[in-house]
Amino acid sequence: MIRTPVCDLLGIQHPVVQAGMGPFGSGAALAAAVSNAGAMGSLGGAFRPLGELRDQVRQLKESTEKPFAVNFTQTWAQDHPDALDLVLGLGVPVVSFALGDPGQWPRRAHESGALFIQQVHTVEQARMVAERGVDIVIAQGTEAGGFGGTIGMAVLVPQVVDAIRPVPVLAAGGIADGRGLAAALVLGAQGVNMGTRFLASAEASISEAWKQEIIAAGASAAVKAPVWDRIFPKPANGAFDVVPRALETGFLRKWGPDEDGAAARAADLRQEVVDGIQHGRMEEFVPFGGQSAGLIREILPAAEIVSRLIEQATDALASVGHLAQA
Repeated sequence: MIRTPVCDLLGIQHPVVQAGMGPFGSGAALAAAVSNAGAMGSLGGAFRPLGELRDQVRQLKESTEKPFAVNFTQTWAQDHPDALDLVLGLGVPVVSFALGDPGQWPRRAHESGALFIQQVHTVEQARMVAERGVDIVIAQGTEAGGFGGTIGMAVLVPQVVDAIRPVPVLAAGGIADGRGLAAALVLGAQGVNMGTRFLASAEASISEAWKQEIIAAGASAAVKAPVWDRIFPKPANGAFDVVPRALETGFLRKWGPDEDGAAARAADLRQEVVDGIQHGRMEEFVPFGGQSAGLIREILPAAEIVSRLIEQATDALASVGHLAQA
């Protein structure tokens, strides 16, 4: 068993958090499976209508008695404060936030009895969110799928740990097996936040085609897609400067080199992508995925992912213990 102080803070057995990953793959079934396995599952809360969000939280609470998180993006939360009010009113134990300044939400979460986790991509962002009163910080390296920065996990994590101690830090980016968890612990993190590995799980709600693309991909197939910002421009409202990483597709090969052309057709392309999301065809457009795809070769139940992760990390740490001599 691997247990760190963050396990006691969150009330979980293993220092592993499943990333929120929006509404694409992170539904109640996956979050419950991860939480029931002793880690912490996360429900993607952004982009869900209020009725669907309420139903998903209720389904999650019926499926597990263990702690779980509901995740939001900063822009969505600013535009839909009623969504956060809803989940806090439903008594969720943890709220997690990504992609921008959390503002008043850590305080609001604490007033409702919930913990607050914030993902960052730079040391400066980590210091800022620590000042906001967040309980846990996720330091996400550029290797990660979805929206991220430019600094690698192994460089970012120890700097964030040093900058905001004693706030606990979780490592993210490029972690898909126990060796990554072991490395994160050595770097000073108290656990990990993983997304891509859990997308390739039996319970993830993405399409089977997307899962198969993950397990077939090498690390170089997960590319940065700055053209996203030309199709979905970011508002200047405290959002972090991030660019998505996704598995390469025909859509990205066409529009990635032609950002001006994509900007000229932004409205049409936005609609194409939104339609793809709504009809379960995101793998044709911008299927988020990290460089850790190169480590993933099979679709597994979430509980087995967690158990293998802990077993591998225990073995990895034991295998190098003899190197430290008095």
